[in-house]
Formats: sequence, C-alpha cells, structure tokens
Amino acid sequence: MKIIAIEEHWNSVAIRDALDLLQGTERDESVAFNTMGDNQARLEDIGPGRIEAMDTAGIDLSVLSVVTPATQALPSREAVVLARDANDEATDAVAAHPTRLRAFATLPTGDPQAAATELERCATRLGHVGAMVHGRAGDRPLDDAAYDDLFATAARLNQPIFIHPQIPSNRLRDAAYRGLGPQVDLGLATFGWGWHMDAGLAALRLILSGTFDRHPDLQLVLGHWGEMLLFWMDRVDSLSGIAKHLERRVSDYLTTNIHITSSGMLQERLLRHTLDFTSADQVLFSTDYPFHRPDAAAVREFFDAIPDPADRCKIAFGNAEALCHLT
Repeated sequence: MKIIAIEEHWNSVAIRDALDLLQGTERDESVAFNTMGDNQARLEDIGPGRIEAMDTAGIDLSVLSVVTPATQALPSREAVVLARDANDEATDAVAAHPTRLRAFATLPTGDPQAAATELERCATRLGHVGAMVHGRAGDRPLDDAAYDDLFATAARLNQPIFIHPQIPSNRLRDAAYRGLGPQVDLGLATFGWGWHMDAGLAALRLILSGTFDRHPDLQLVLGHWGEMLLFWMDRVDSLSGIAKHLERRVSDYLTTNIHITSSGMLQERLLRHTLDFTSADQVLFSTDYPFHRPDAAAVREFFDAIPDPADRCKIAFGNAEALCHLT
C-alpha cells in the first residue's frame, strides 16, 4: 500500500539565519525546538538523507513544508524574498526526487498581497501542491479582510491551505502562559497547549467570518487531529445558533472544507475519535518529521488498526492524492 505523508518539515539555511537574528519580543522562542538533537541537520536535508528517512518509515511520498514560524516572524520585505527563495529551493528538491517529494508553498503573509502573488507563482509555475501558513502575521489574524485575495487565489487554483500552529502572541503569553518557569512556560505555550489552541482558533474564526461562504471551494488542512476542534465539535456547533450570517452550520464546514491529519500522533484512540466526528474522506496521514520519526513497523501498526480496507487506502494515500492533485 502506498503511503503519502503531507506534513514533513524542512528549513532553509537563509530562513534559519534570519530568525536567529531576531531579538527580544520579535524572536519566536519555539525555534529552539528546531535545533534540539539532530533536528537542524534533518530539517535542512531535503536530499538523500530525507529519502533515507522516508525509506526507514516506509513512506513513498512526502509533501515538504517549511517549519514554523517560516517567514512569518520576519519583516515583510525580508519575508517576501526569503519565501520566494525557499520555494525555489523546494522546487529543486522535488525536481531531483520527482517520485518521492512534493512541496507546500511558503507564503510571506506579513504582506497579504505578496502572499497571494507567491501562491499563484508556486501553483502555476513551480508545481507546488498547496501552501502552509502559520496563523496570524503580527497582530493580523487570518480572517482579516486583507487575506481574502489569498483565499480566493487558493480556491481558484485548487490549492489547499495547511494552517500550522505557531506560538501565541506575547500579550496572550503574558496573560495565560507565563509564571511557571521558563521551560514549562515555553512548553505550555507550544506543544503542550498554546500551539494547538492558536491553530484551531484561526480555523474557527475563518468559518465564523464567512470565508467558506465567499470561497466554497477553499480547502484547509489542520494537523494534530484537528487542533482540538473535532474534540469540541458539539460545543463549537452551538455557535451556529447565533452566527446567523453563515449559510451552513459550523460543523458542516468542519466536515466538508477542513481536512485532518495525524502529525505523527499515531495513537489508535485519536483516529477513532476523529472518525466519530468526520469521515474517512477527510483524514490524511503525516509524521511531522523530524519531530516524530515513526519506523515502518509503527506506521504499519497504525494502518492495520483501520478495519475498512477502503478507508485504509483513503487515509494512506487516496485523500492526499485527491486534495493535492498528486495524480
């Protein structure tokens, strides 16, 4: 059975260096995770080393995406240049391994119009199969009207947008994520809670702001089994009663316009819960490499836990092929 993984991270040396130069409150502290152990070397290898890691996990095709926060923490003018260069670099990697790699575009969302332009370039000239964004840019949320052209472009070109977590704003961290000690504060604001709340809220705000009514063909992807939204769907759907401007119930958008991926969290109970609230047609596989590195046995065990062979094929490769037009 073919296996496609759609959230497999990399980083360009230029983006890494630019992020390292940021000081004080401009700095994204979560970049510390990118240098733990051998993560940095693995992130920056989208050549033979990456293919070897895929073989170890039994993965046939990986969709590359620049690791958080990509260019979104950088000044807009610098981000535009670095995003373009990173997209060109990813294109070269795909060209070198055309049967094993594809890429999501990196977008300079600090400049919304430049982000829409870069998405179009990546889709029409570079062959990228979607884009990854990391929530807000500065204080501007993704549902800001400035991004409507970006989402219109994504819908028109059939480019799925993956909303990846980023660390909450410093103001929010001061209010809710500090005071427990530096390491615990950072963990709470990132992998322990804050990353996932931030990404899930970004997607929910897009629903509530009518983005999918304006762009019904727009497709989003959320990692980590839906960034908490599926697990709170019954309560979230109660917003439908007061969001009278929406054409559908909140849960309808979640199950038709939003796709869910595993992000390396290969526990069977998480898969079962996800399938209780959305269909197997909306579920994708990913390992969140290099932060999770399941071996081939663990990947096989995950898929063996899916009882329906048709669903198993959808989640392993069919849904990714359809969403990202990989065939």
